[in-house]
Amino acid sequence: MPITSDQARQAVEAAQRRASTIGIRVTVAVVDEGGYLILLSRMDGAPALSPELAEAKAAGAAVMGRPGDVLADNFEKRPGFFTAASALSRRPLVPGLGSVLVMAAGRLIGAIGVSGGRPEQDLEAATAGLEAIQGL
Repeated sequence: MPITSDQARQAVEAAQRRASTIGIRVTVAVVDEGGYLILLSRMDGAPALSPELAEAKAAGAAVMGRPGDVLADNFEKRPGFFTAASALSRRPLVPGLGSVLVMAAGRLIGAIGVSGGRPEQDLEAATAGLEAIQGL
């Protein structure tokens, strides 16, 4: 079963709380295992492009089955493949810190993407969202 809307809401709230704690304004996107958007929430004052980036980070992680840092490494090693995969997906794939996979019983059920801070801050917020629903 994919991540539920209630779980997505919990993840978004936790990620935004962490973002507030570290002094940034972000957008958080939660997608299902196919990269389809479940919930998108932009904090007041988050950068204008952050909704598109957060969703692309989450969708890329979900459809590739890899968190953002691994996608960035794959992009460096195989840019041609990554570019082709990005062109074939519903949304562009954005590699880099700020996206995490949501797993349940060893199975991918979704992903969380965050955009608005520095890459390590985005990852910190995304990880807080994941931790809020970790006991899936």
